Amino acid sequence: MLRNQRIAVGATAGVFALALAVSGCGSGSSNSGSGGSTSTTSPSTSGSTAQPAAGTLSTAKVDKVGTVVVDGKGFVLYRFDKDTAKPTPRSNCYGTCAAQWPPAPATGNVTVKGIDKSLVGSVTRNDGTRQLTLAGWPLYRYAKDDEPHEAYGQGIGGIWFAATPTGAKAVTSDTGSSSGGGSGY
Repeated sequence: MLRNQRIAVGATAGVFALALAVSGCGSGSSNSGSGGSTSTTSPSTSGSTAQPAAGTLSTAKVDKVGTVVVDGKGFVLYRFDKDTAKPTPRSNCYGTCAAQWPPAPATGNVTVKGIDKSLVGSVTRNDGTRQLTLAGWPLYRYAKDDEPHEAYGQGIGGIWFAATPTGAKAVTSDTGSSSGGGSGY
C-alpha cells in the first residue's frame, strides 16, 4: 500500500511539474509580419535591486493604430503622458486611475519578440509593486479593452497612447494623429 501511495504522489508531482512547464512558456501571438527574435531578459532599472519583469511582450498590428506592444495574452499596452521616462521612470497613475488603467506587473523574467530587450525595464510604484517599462515609460492595460488587439484606450484625453515597439506613442493611422474621449485622468 505504501508503494502505491508513493507512485500516486510521484505521478501527481509529475503532472504538476508538466503543468508548470507548459504554463510558463508564454503564448504571445502576433498578427504582425515583423520578425524579431525571442529572448528572455531581466528588465533594467535605475539604482535599485530589481525584480525581473514577467510575461511576454511582443508586437501586433492593430486596426487604425498600427504596430503596438501587447502582453502575453495579446492585450495592448499603453503609456501615460503624465508619467516620466527620464531621467528616472516614474508612474503617476494611482487610485481610480490605476483601476481604469491597471499597471503591467513586473514579477519574473520577460520574453520579448519584435522589441529591443534593452528597452524593457521596471519601476517601483508607491505601493512597492514593480511595473514594466518600455524605453522608461511605465506600461498599462486599459480596463475597457475586453479582447486581445483592441485599442479602445488609444488617444483618450490626449494623454493615453498605445506604446510602439520603441516606447513611442502610437499614432492613429486614419488621421495621422490620436484622438479620443473618455476617462483621461
